[in-house]
Amino acid sequence: MVIESMDVLLKIARECALKLKKSDKVLIVSHIDADGLCSAGIACRALERAGVETDVMFVKQLDENALDEVLSRNPETVLFTDLGSGMQDEITSRGLDAVIADHHMPQGSGCRYHLNPHVAGFDGGEELSGSSTTYLLARELGLNFDLVTLAVVGSVGDLQDSRNRRLIGLNREIMLEGVKGGFIELIRDLRMFGKQTRPIFRMLQYSSDPSIPGITGNEEGCLRFLKELDVPLKDGEKWRRWIDLEFEEKKRIVSGLVKIAIESGLNPHAINRLVGEVYILLNEEEGTELRDAMEFSTLLNATARYGHEDIGLKICLGDRDTALKKAIRLLSEHRRNLAEGLTLVKENGIERLDNIQYFHAGNRIRETIVGIVAGMSLPIGDSSKPIVAFAEKDDGVKVSARGTQELIRRGLNLAKAINHAAREVGGVGGGHNIAAGATIPKGKEEEFLMILDRLIEKQLKKG
Repeated sequence: MVIESMDVLLKIARECALKLKKSDKVLIVSHIDADGLCSAGIACRALERAGVETDVMFVKQLDENALDEVLSRNPETVLFTDLGSGMQDEITSRGLDAVIADHHMPQGSGCRYHLNPHVAGFDGGEELSGSSTTYLLARELGLNFDLVTLAVVGSVGDLQDSRNRRLIGLNREIMLEGVKGGFIELIRDLRMFGKQTRPIFRMLQYSSDPSIPGITGNEEGCLRFLKELDVPLKDGEKWRRWIDLEFEEKKRIVSGLVKIAIESGLNPHAINRLVGEVYILLNEEEGTELRDAMEFSTLLNATARYGHEDIGLKICLGDRDTALKKAIRLLSEHRRNLAEGLTLVKENGIERLDNIQYFHAGNRIRETIVGIVAGMSLPIGDSSKPIVAFAEKDDGVKVSARGTQELIRRGLNLAKAINHAAREVGGVGGGHNIAAGATIPKGKEEEFLMILDRLIEKQLKKG
């Protein structure tokens, strides 16, 4: 069955590739997150190698206004990457000659050239990301096996390795292609952000999956923990990073974290999340933001979410000079904004309904990062409820929602719930079971919350 489904997907990929090869110029329209940037990078490079001229347009969300902008460019052919599946009817009704390479839940059925894992029975939330889907298309366009690293970075950036602590399904097959080709090293390691670049205590301090009492968010607690384990913080004047530690030091830290987690009463599922697969990009310099797929994806998020998607795309296309320097500065700003956003949530608190919790940031948190702040806020809220965040934007209110793997096991599907609730109040939304977003009209937040609360209640009861 899996082989047959894969054959269906590859057949569609070949048809889409043949369609694109017949075009003189293609407008690539992609999302502004790490998965979208990687998707655009893969598409740009593959089409360029196939002799097709490209132009790129990034959007925060594909809606009627975005489609108006696409039409204003009078494109010959449009390739939608990491979006488009939820707007098939709207795309075809505009008369656009389109190819879609997306992994989100499809809505409508108007597009003939529609590459999406869901149409072949695969799960687009875990088994194939937007960038991995685009990579399947790139393979049919020519010899593009080196682009596998971008597929893995995009998948990790989309948190597709989160639930199982490793990539699964078609994502895994693609990642293993990278390992076989010498582009990627797969290792089992601590699954915390910053192993390449952060001082050890900072890596521990900002860890949140799982949230470890006395460690997460506690600088003094982290310093004390490392001192008790006799792990030196510095080598001369230089702060030591995880990659600088000896194996025995790493072993002591992991054992110490597990001990704290057990003594604090964390459930086994949470404790198991400490360790899993990590993907090292062998062609990138060790100790940089690009060496680890997790850090690479965060660097990309720090570009497009601040209106500098051109910088992120240049990095995906190989710029390791000017663009990388600019991206690192943006990453520093990104981290500062996330910290300030989290402080705001802590100070103002999180409101609770029967089945969900929420906060409204107004214009105090960028709508492009409010979803990340929402995810970071889960440990300080009620982990038994998904969290919903609101932020003001020019054309309405941005909604971002985040859940947990435990809630998914109980039946949560934020993509379906957010899509339904948004449409009920005159908005549009979608996403994945664990993370979803929408845009709704201003003043509709309370009505949206009431609808969403009832929908989530039904999902969790069924689960």
